[in-house]
Parts: sequence; structure tokens; C-alpha cells
Amino acid sequence: MNRQEIDTLVKQMNVDTATAAVDQRVQTIVVRLLGDLFQAIEDLDIQPSEVWKGLEYFTDAGQANELGLLAAGLGLEHYLDLHADEADAKAGISGGTPRTIEGPLYVAGAPESVGFARMDDGSESDKIDTLIIEGTVTDTDGNVIEGAKVEVWHANSLGNYSFFDKSQSDFNLRRTILADAEGKYVALTTMPVGYGCPPEGTTQFVLNKLGRHGNRPSHVHYFVSAPGFRKLTTQFNIEGDQYLWDDFAFATRDGLVATAIDVSDQAEIQGRGLDKPFKHITFNIELVKDATTAPSTEVDRRRASA
Repeated sequence: MNRQEIDTLVKQMNVDTATAAVDQRVQTIVVRLLGDLFQAIEDLDIQPSEVWKGLEYFTDAGQANELGLLAAGLGLEHYLDLHADEADAKAGISGGTPRTIEGPLYVAGAPESVGFARMDDGSESDKIDTLIIEGTVTDTDGNVIEGAKVEVWHANSLGNYSFFDKSQSDFNLRRTILADAEGKYVALTTMPVGYGCPPEGTTQFVLNKLGRHGNRPSHVHYFVSAPGFRKLTTQFNIEGDQYLWDDFAFATRDGLVATAIDVSDQAEIQGRGLDKPFKHITFNIELVKDATTAPSTEVDRRRASA
């Protein structure tokens, strides 16, 4: 079939057969995607067995709860960021801390505090370096944003996240910090470690077919929001990691690379209430003021909640 014949067939099957109220947006998207799929079957001579194996794969990936991981690994989530950047530019929106992917591992409801939070439960304090992350939340003109909500989450020394890793305590390495009167937030935590896709999982199965690894560099995730400002979804990746610019999820972006500095000065250690050297990262955040013409930065998706 040529494309005109394909489009006619798709319309006959999924438009002309409608006998009840139609969601026009869903219908438009389904018709377009089906037409593109049928065209790909024609162009690539995709065989029936390959189609059914593909459907079986999505069934398995859904049962394994890896479709969110797959979206990151194939670059879909990164593309959505680039698409949003372009939409912002067309609307005249610029500046602020760059966005990057959320990933599939956020959990709502983390404990909330003002200015400072200890994120770890102490179970790995003797296994991995202590890390202090701090920064200031401002607008693009440098004005501090008191009360900005800074949600932070990251992996433990094995590259695993609490809630999804049942061996960890509730909300380990997950906190919500409200910026203080000076717009500052401080997180006392442990050095995150990058992770790889489950080696026998459905995402790594596809990556293997593509000759790709499934590793992420060490990183820390953020949601940052405040009334009158556009919500920011971002993360920083840590300088020195071998996968810094080879992130399987394509999340590393200019402006989102942080350097962990070793601190061994005893006065500084004691001043922080610690008893050993630590690493320090500064990550300042700039939020963009909201505007009625601006594309929404809220993403409606299913997320875990504890």
C-alpha cells in the first residue's frame, strides 16, 4: 500500500466505525501513529512474527514496570525535553536552570523541612563519603525565592533507590527542603552512585540489540517549584564519572554538571557538625517566572507515592 491507501484504511477502521462520543485528541493521535506504523511495516517489510514479538515485549516490559526506564533509554524522555525547550523559545521563554529528565524513580511525600535536611538514614555512613549539597534558589534576576520547594532524591552506594529497593528505609535519600529566608537549601547526605539497567531486564534486552550499555553516571534529581514560577524538573550529574557524557538516558546537559570538592579542613568539618572529611557540591537554581503564554511545565504522569 502507498500512504494514501494506508490512511484511507486507518480512517475506515478507526474513524468511520465510531458510533459513540469521540475524544478527538485521542482519535487524531491513534490515527496518526497507526498510519506511521503501517507505513513502517510496508517500508521495512516487518513480518507478522516480528510484530507479535514486539507486542509480547511491551507486555513483558509493562509487567516488569520498565516502560519508564525504556522511555529514558531510547531517548524519548530526552526528546520531550528538547521539544519543550523549543516550545519555550517560541513563546519567548528563556533563562533559568536547564531542565532534564525526571526518570521513573520519584516518590511523592518525602519528609519536609526548612533550609536543611539530612537525607540518609545513617546505614551507609561507614561505606561511602558524606556529601553536603547546598545552593540558593533565585529568579533569573538574582532575587532570592524564600520558601521555594526543593524536592531532592538520589541513589545509595549500590545505585538503588528507596521504595523501589525494599531493603532501604522509607524515604532514605529523599527529602523536600523549603528554601530559607535567604533562598538557601542544604542537604546532608551520602555520595550517590550511578546505576545500570537490570542486566536481565527488558530495557537492557533492547539496549543489547542496539549494542548499547545501560549505565548512568552518579547524579541527583530535583523538582523545584514556587508560586508564580515555572516548575523545574532537573538533575545534576557529577564531574569525573566515566559515564558523565555517555549517559544511557541522555540526561547530561551543559549547566547541569556539578563538581564534588573534597573538604578536609578540620574547622570546616567541625563547623558542619561532622567528624570526618566530606565532599561538597554547590548547585544553585534559577527559576523562571510564570506567564500566561508560557507552555505548562507540569507533566501529568503516574508516579509512586508512599
